[in-house]
Amino acid sequence: MIKLGKLVMILELHRQGISVSAIARQLGIDRKTVRVHIGKGLTAPGYKARPPRARLIDPFEPYLRERLSAFPTLTGRRLWRELKERGYQGGYTAITDLLREFRPLRMAGFEVRFETPPGEQAQVDFAQFNVEFTDEPGVRRIVWLFSMVLGYSRLIWARFVLHQDLQTVLRCHIAAFEAIGGAPREVLYDRMKTAVIGEDLDGLVIYNRALLDLARHYGFQPRACRPYRAKTKGKVERPFRYIREDFFLGGSFRNIDDLNIQLRHWLDCVANPRVHATTRRVVNEAFAEERGALKPLPLAAYQAVLRLERRLSHEGMVCVGGNLYSVPDTTRRRVLDVHVLADAIRIFEDGALVATHAPLEGRGEKRLDPAHRKILCLPRRRPSEASPPIIRRAGDRVSRRSLDFYEAVGRRLAAQGGSL
Repeated sequence: MIKLGKLVMILELHRQGISVSAIARQLGIDRKTVRVHIGKGLTAPGYKARPPRARLIDPFEPYLRERLSAFPTLTGRRLWRELKERGYQGGYTAITDLLREFRPLRMAGFEVRFETPPGEQAQVDFAQFNVEFTDEPGVRRIVWLFSMVLGYSRLIWARFVLHQDLQTVLRCHIAAFEAIGGAPREVLYDRMKTAVIGEDLDGLVIYNRALLDLARHYGFQPRACRPYRAKTKGKVERPFRYIREDFFLGGSFRNIDDLNIQLRHWLDCVANPRVHATTRRVVNEAFAEERGALKPLPLAAYQAVLRLERRLSHEGMVCVGGNLYSVPDTTRRRVLDVHVLADAIRIFEDGALVATHAPLEGRGEKRLDPAHRKILCLPRRRPSEASPPIIRRAGDRVSRRSLDFYEAVGRRLAAQGGSL
C-alpha cells in the first residue's frame, strides 16, 4: 500500500505523458502497481485495521463493569487497588482509559480557588451516610461523618457518629485537636445548628455559646460560611465525596466501632499519605510543615459544663440526651443535678457526686454501672413457700380460762400446803 504523496506523484507523471515503465523506475515501484493506481485515480488509500492486541486489563474488564454497575462513582485509585489484590500487574492509566469508556465525562464549571497559609484555617462539616452493619442484617441506619480538613496541608481527620448533638460536636473537636497536636487560628463552619444559632438584626452571625467557650479555650476564631455557598468550604466538601467513593462504597462493617477502625486505617494508609491532586504534594509532608504553625494545646483540659435537672426513674436511671444512666441504690432524692461535659456525664445529689458515666452514642441506650446495684431486695414468699406447720403434743396446748378459775386453784393449793 503506497502513501497518498506517492499516489499524487504517479498521477502527475502520467498526466505529463510519462510511460508506466518510466514512472515505475523513477519511483521504485512495480509497473502493475502503477497501472492499478492510474486506473483508480485519486482515491484515499485504504488501510486495514490491525487486529486488537491482548491487554493486561482485559481479564478484569467484567469485574470493573460489575463494580461500576453497583457503585458508579468509585474512584480509579480504589479500583486499581482492588485489581492489584486480584493479580492485576498493569498500570493505573489503563484503568482510567477503560473507565472513560464505561462512564461519560462530566462537564465542570470554572471555579476561583483560594489557599490559606499554614495553621490559618480548618474546615468542619457533617455528611450523612446510610449503612447496613453486618451485626444487624437487614437494618439500614443513618450515621454522620464529622470531618475536619486543614486548609494548607489538606490533612483529613474524620469520625463516624450516630447523631449531631452539641456534645458530639464538642467531643469530635477535642479529639481532632488532640490528634493533630494543635488548633488552627480559624475554623470555618456550615450553618449547622450546633455551630450557628442565627443572625441578629444587623445580619451578624450568632454562634452557639458552648462553641464559643470551646473556641476561647483552644484559641481559634469560629467563622460561618455564606448561606447556600457550599463551595466556600470546598476543602471539606470534596473529601466527603472522596471518602464515600474511595472508602465507604462497597465496604463491609460490623458496627460503628469497626467502621471507625477501618476509616482510621484508610486515612493513615491511603488518604493522608497520597499526593493531593490540587497541591501536588504529599499530604503528610505538607502537614509536617503546617504542624509548627498550629496553636499549641492548652495545658488544662476543656471542662465546660452544661447543667441540667433530671428526675430519677423508678429503676434508678437518669435520662440525658435520650439515653439512660444509672445512680447508686443509696440515692434518695427524686430530682438530681446533672453536669454534661464533652467527655463525661456527672450526676450530683445535694452537691455530692454520686455517679460518673462516659457518654453513650445514639439514642435509646442504657448504661448501668454494676457497682450501683449492691442492695438486693429479698423476694416475698409465696403461700406455697410458707414454713411447714409445727406439730405439737396435746399437752402442749393451753386452754383459755377466766381469772376466777386460776384464783380458786391458788386458794386450794394454799390450803393443801402447796401440793396438788
